[in-house]
Amino acid sequence: MRKLNIGLTDEQRKGVTELLNKDLSNTYLLIIKTKKYHWDVTGPEFRSLHQMWDEQYQILSTNVDAIAERVRMLGGFPIGTAEEFLKYSSIKEHSGDVPPSDHMVSNLVDDHEQIIRGLREHIDQCSEKFHDEGTADFLTGLMEGHEEMAWMLRSFIEGKAIKPDGQQAPANLKFPAGVGS
Repeated sequence: MRKLNIGLTDEQRKGVTELLNKDLSNTYLLIIKTKKYHWDVTGPEFRSLHQMWDEQYQILSTNVDAIAERVRMLGGFPIGTAEEFLKYSSIKEHSGDVPPSDHMVSNLVDDHEQIIRGLREHIDQCSEKFHDEGTADFLTGLMEGHEEMAWMLRSFIEGKAIKPDGQQAPANLKFPAGVGS
């Protein structure tokens, strides 16, 4: 096998590959959760959430492929089993739980924000520790996509605080735990 010579040491590439496999795991579990909520959502918001989650599912699926291909570009191998995804991921499953639609949205916001925080750390590590600006730039693009998806989801929750006449709801309006904060 020909030695990879792209200006990064084997150790640098291995370190970046480990970070990317964590990002791959988080994204894969988020795909599963997004698709599950897409299937399970009910209520007056069904159509809008069903469509939004289908769009986000498509984006996340494209991202998974791009992350796995980035690992291969660096000479590594992407993880690809459920056991590995669960081991490497910081996203937690909600097995057997079918929450109300606003809790589904809130759960996904939390997951996107967790991924965003992780990507920020990985961007810094890729740049400062591993000197891989290409992967830092790649991860920045992924982070921006998660920021947009989280914003769309947060906007949906925040819209619940609007009265029918278009005026903002009172400040003392209570949201379920983790919603609207």
